[in-house]
Amino acid sequence: MNESKCDMRIGNGYDIHRLVPGRDLILGGVGLVHPDGLGLEGHSDADVLAHAITDALLGAIALGDLGKHFPPEDSKWQGADSLILLEKVVSLVKEHGWEVVNVDAVIVAERPKLKPFIDLMRKNLAERLGVAMESVGVKATTNERLGPEGREEGISSHAVALLQKS
Repeated sequence: MNESKCDMRIGNGYDIHRLVPGRDLILGGVGLVHPDGLGLEGHSDADVLAHAITDALLGAIALGDLGKHFPPEDSKWQGADSLILLEKVVSLVKEHGWEVVNVDAVIVAERPKLKPFIDLMRKNLAERLGVAMESVGVKATTNERLGPEGREEGISSHAVALLQKS
């Protein structure tokens, strides 16, 4: 079989989690306060931003998804910090001979307003990805009251990652 000679790869990722009472709301490693006291339901800390980026990295090197590497059936990952999961995947990326060039992500949420926290999210993610903050794009948008995000049933995130051969 012919080995790919391409020195760059892209991957995309997506995640969505339900908003529920009694859970923390963490995005990009930043603890936030939802106006109704809601947080994201999930096996780990349910950080949809970190999850989407992690899946984008895994997709770029064709190694499956978050659930394959950190299965929800495994109690070891219960309540896990998603930035640690991201770090583990960055190590896997490096083990396979790749390095992160940049990532770009969008968070879809009606509330809370995320603009004041975007730079802190970017900083947290850049540190875990091993790149400069300028190589991490994070944007926030609403869904104009449409769909599960618009009805405030959940929060989602989409991400793309660019890798280069190291």
